[in-house]
Amino acid sequence: MSPDARKIVLSGMRPTGPLHLGNLVGALRNWLRLQDVYQCYYTIVGWHALSSEYMNTKVIKDNEFQVAVDWLSIGLDPAKCVIFRQSEVKEHAELHLILSMITPLPWLERVPTFKEMQQEIQDKDLNTYGFLGYPVLQAADIVIYKADFVPVGEDQAAHLELTREIIRRFNRTIGPIFPEPQTLFTDVPRLAGTDGRKMSKSFGNAIYLKDAPEVIRQKILPMVTDTRRMRRTDPGEPNDCPVFTLHRAFVPQAKRDEIAHGCRTAGIGCRECKQVVIDSLIAELGPYRERRAEFEKNPRLIWDILEDGNAKARRAAQATMDEVRAALGF
Repeated sequence: MSPDARKIVLSGMRPTGPLHLGNLVGALRNWLRLQDVYQCYYTIVGWHALSSEYMNTKVIKDNEFQVAVDWLSIGLDPAKCVIFRQSEVKEHAELHLILSMITPLPWLERVPTFKEMQQEIQDKDLNTYGFLGYPVLQAADIVIYKADFVPVGEDQAAHLELTREIIRRFNRTIGPIFPEPQTLFTDVPRLAGTDGRKMSKSFGNAIYLKDAPEVIRQKILPMVTDTRRMRRTDPGEPNDCPVFTLHRAFVPQAKRDEIAHGCRTAGIGCRECKQVVIDSLIAELGPYRERRAEFEKNPRLIWDILEDGNAKARRAAQATMDEVRAALGF
């Protein structure tokens, strides 16, 4: 099958700095599989970062570099997928403007993330048009490549449904140009951070892909476990332990079952349990850290890969916008 005959997948990440384990299990592992099956566009969405970093824009470019290094180091292959910077394909902004003209305000006000993020990020003023309207830019990011699928977890399905609503309205009122992108459901396990809450940079509880082995140990050893285990002889329940979420993501099934049994019978202590996941993480991330060290020696290579991806994405986006302008009569 030629690449042009394959279904198209679009996904992206906000550039907020180096990536963490949650990014790996929630997206990157799946992206690695998808690049061998679909025609994939993976974009670093710098304009989305502006919605929260508009007072500190100078960090965005370096954060984009950090994301690109992580993507390449974990195994995304520019020979198999298009890796690019959203902000270098101006057609995204043009389509965003056009889609914003037909998107009813109540559609945006009902997006759950709008209020959730305002509550989660207290140190920044997110009461802006750009933050309210980011789902329209997200819709433009997706449909400008006529994506067939968007990989998301079930908790994000509502966001993609808004994109489909916007596109149905566009196709009905202006012209049938865009396919409705479908949800490509992925299993996104909840990964606990070092404080027991969901792993997130904004909570300051993340374990980063680039963390050295000693840093991984320092972050995991103090983690709170099942509160039932006040003493070494107390049995516990792995399903109630934040550390066990890391086991589910990084420890082989047989070893994980052994650890779970040891926890429930007080056959092992929490420190032993933590050491198993520490060892698994260090082993899995070892090859990644080696590749990252090589990429960091040659930053020009990273920017060249991104520029090549920008050019490929730009050609596809320009072709779509030619159709959109014609349908508008411009």
